[in-house]
Amino acid sequence: MNALPPLPDWSGVFAFSLHPLELALRGTVIYWLLFLMFRFVLRRDAGSIGLADVLLVVLIADASQNAMAGEYRSIGDGVVLAGTITSWNWVIDWAGYRSALLRRFLQAPATLLVRDGQVLQANLRRELITRDELMGALHREGLTRLEQVACAWMESDGSITIVPRG
Repeated sequence: MNALPPLPDWSGVFAFSLHPLELALRGTVIYWLLFLMFRFVLRRDAGSIGLADVLLVVLIADASQNAMAGEYRSIGDGVVLAGTITSWNWVIDWAGYRSALLRRFLQAPATLLVRDGQVLQANLRRELITRDELMGALHREGLTRLEQVACAWMESDGSITIVPRG
């Protein structure tokens, strides 16, 4: 018969193993570094989440976890760290809502891909969109030819908006 493991030291479960301000600072620094990386380096990947995207997020989370948390082991440490990250997320959303200037910094601008049925190849290249991907977006809108498109935009979230002629 298997014996049960010993009960945990309940006093240590909720006690802080790192100072709460250190946890908040670590969470803040890593949050902003990851935010800037996703905003400027991986800015268009949010619109189409694939297996590689999920894997990237998991690996980044794992790689940044130790930098954020140090050697924390208690519930209290985890609550402070999760609260810090959640707070920054809310602050960014709130500030972007309140300030048009900040909103332009927080969100990538839309990029024109097609104008009057003509593909803007330089913009496709800059956004790393193939012609097949663009045509797939047209097909999802029920269009079969570029001549049917007044304009097409790559939105800040990675989605493609098609405006048909007409």
